[in-house]
Amino acid sequence: MTEYRTEEYQINMGPHHPSTHGVCRLLLTMDGEKVIKVEPYIGYLHRSIEKICENRTYQMCIPILDRFEYVTAMSCNYVFSLASERLAAIEVPERAEYLRVIMLELNRIASHLIFFGTTAMDIGALTPFLYALREREMIMDLFEMTCGQRLTYNYIRIGGVSKDIQEEFIPKCREAIKIIDDKVEEYKRLLNGNPIWKARTIGVGKLDPDLAIAYGASGPILRASGVSYDLRRDDPYSIYDRFDYNIPTYKNGDVYDRYMIRLDEIQESCKIVSQALDSMPEGEIQAKVRPRFMPPEGEVYTRIENSRGEMGVYLRSNGTNKPLRLKARGGSYAHLQLLPEISTNCLIADLVAIFASFDIIMPEIDR
Repeated sequence: MTEYRTEEYQINMGPHHPSTHGVCRLLLTMDGEKVIKVEPYIGYLHRSIEKICENRTYQMCIPILDRFEYVTAMSCNYVFSLASERLAAIEVPERAEYLRVIMLELNRIASHLIFFGTTAMDIGALTPFLYALREREMIMDLFEMTCGQRLTYNYIRIGGVSKDIQEEFIPKCREAIKIIDDKVEEYKRLLNGNPIWKARTIGVGKLDPDLAIAYGASGPILRASGVSYDLRRDDPYSIYDRFDYNIPTYKNGDVYDRYMIRLDEIQESCKIVSQALDSMPEGEIQAKVRPRFMPPEGEVYTRIENSRGEMGVYLRSNGTNKPLRLKARGGSYAHLQLLPEISTNCLIADLVAIFASFDIIMPEIDR
């Protein structure tokens, strides 16, 4: 039998590959179609968001942080506002807390719909992408009705929210979450029994729970590996302790489980939104905050459960109207370093699926 000599070679995945969204480069060392080594290179998008915020007033930071993780701008504004409120010991009105939870969970659903559509498309299925955008449009309509924006939702403020919801918001929101909850079952019927989908996702990119913890993974990535950890329950904030919902957890830690857990979370978020709409009280939507907001000297780190994992903001105040230091932690930043660990010896087509299942948003990396 003739033995053929093969040589390793290097190729670039990105920064223009669609699954890396134009701002990440993976240098791959290959042996045929087998991936021998993965080296992530970041730094193709420099925005200096943290330093810009240190030269702006606290209120002026909010529209800048919309762009930190643009798919979940509500979370970005919320975690910064929460940190500012803890620095200044501001108590947020109860109705504003309910409105925040509703918007955060709607934004989580919208983010997971983007994940569902783009992941399926990266693996080769176009129809789910069209379905996901169809349902996401209903949430975009609700956000536009509330704050006038469909992507960088500038709604949450220090001390509350910018305005109350319109009268027609509640019936439209109830209708939207009912439709979306039903459509998730349709998504599962569309893909879960498909033999190509199963071959491309089951057992691919398995992540051991110990490795996930060691690398600081969080969110759906961690829960798909069997670790039941969610900041809404385990480090409570806002009024999440008032709602009845489950924390979906899977055990295999592969692409399939990372896909399934997000579909389950969409349905759990629908439950939270429905309960919040049912029990939301009347009242004020904004605490009394001075126009020249100047929290006392001090520092705080605040974290929340973003759709991609733990999102945090470290704030340090020197008593002026501008942050002395701001450090932001994105929900998916820590997950990029896991790629070399779980992608070795996979096929290059599998690497596309693994990367897509991590749902990494690159702008949060180059902050």
